[in-house]
Amino acid sequence: MASTGGQHGAGIERSLFGHLPDGTAVERFALRGASGLQMEVSGYGGVILSLRTPDREGRPSDVVLGFDRLDDYVADRAYFGALIGRFANRIRGGRFTLDGREYALPVNDGANHLHGGPGGFHKAVWRAEPFQENGTVGVRLDRTSPAGEQGYPGTLRVAVTYRLTLEGALVIDYAAETDAPTPVSLTQHTYFNLSGDPARDVLGHELELHADRFTPVDGGLIPTGELAPVAGTPFDFRHPTTLGARIGDGDPRLSAVGGYDHNFVVRDGGGELAQAARVCDPGSGRVLELFTTEPGLQLYSGNYLDGSAIGKGGRPYGYRRGFCLEPQKFPDSPNQPDFPPCILRPGERYASRTVYRFSTQ
Repeated sequence: MASTGGQHGAGIERSLFGHLPDGTAVERFALRGASGLQMEVSGYGGVILSLRTPDREGRPSDVVLGFDRLDDYVADRAYFGALIGRFANRIRGGRFTLDGREYALPVNDGANHLHGGPGGFHKAVWRAEPFQENGTVGVRLDRTSPAGEQGYPGTLRVAVTYRLTLEGALVIDYAAETDAPTPVSLTQHTYFNLSGDPARDVLGHELELHADRFTPVDGGLIPTGELAPVAGTPFDFRHPTTLGARIGDGDPRLSAVGGYDHNFVVRDGGGELAQAARVCDPGSGRVLELFTTEPGLQLYSGNYLDGSAIGKGGRPYGYRRGFCLEPQKFPDSPNQPDFPPCILRPGERYASRTVYRFSTQ
């Protein structure tokens, strides 16, 4: 194990996490931020393994779901903590047409393509290098996705940086360049439970979304193309509302998919960094504020967690024990010309930033 200390109490430890079935070694990076925020990252899948932040009494707990062993992440199909690419969320039928040519992608979610396919970025080993700069600590991850990987055109060079700031935030910067036109939407699929206790569900978490509209979906979770107002619906989180307040009220747009698994249109999103969400766990006092440059934010209420995933410390992750907030381009954007653009072309640079800021109240 190699470790480095830094000013203001920041530091990094680098160690072996395990080996893949083919013998490839995978590293783990433990980051200690000057603010007290602590994080572990894996070179496999760019996974956020843990994220420890204090409650209102100053007691730190891990607020993300995951596993103790690399083997469990290799077997995982629920994207715990993983980087997602080339394209976050779903593409109808695993097909899209770009510049007059149709491309076929593997289908891994019913009849649709999900989160870059079964061999997406969440299953890749990333080159990883830790760093310390001006009191911050982080890890830079990069990889080259070859042309044709999971059916996508173009060779895509991708870099992702995780950074813990002096102010108690996790900043994620995404960058990509391509040699041929290709859809790109990168995100992070961490499951949060701000209570720090995965035996508790997240339905009592208070959520505020800076979104006046959302994209309704069909039974396959593919957007219909409509940008529907949230006013007067269970999708209205413009004022703090518990996640479970209306999740079971019988709205067919919820019951069809078992809860929240919908893309929200971020107010003032799709350019400059804008606040998209604020979540508070009343019991612990922990607060998570999310800022993004992306136009969309997927809210997922852990509808498919069923106890079959055995997490850290041998604890099963049951129904709605975690929630996800995934900044993204809109789902199925390659097939929806009225949605914000998602095609990256040669000579352009994909750049996106997400900030998760932690505090207490």
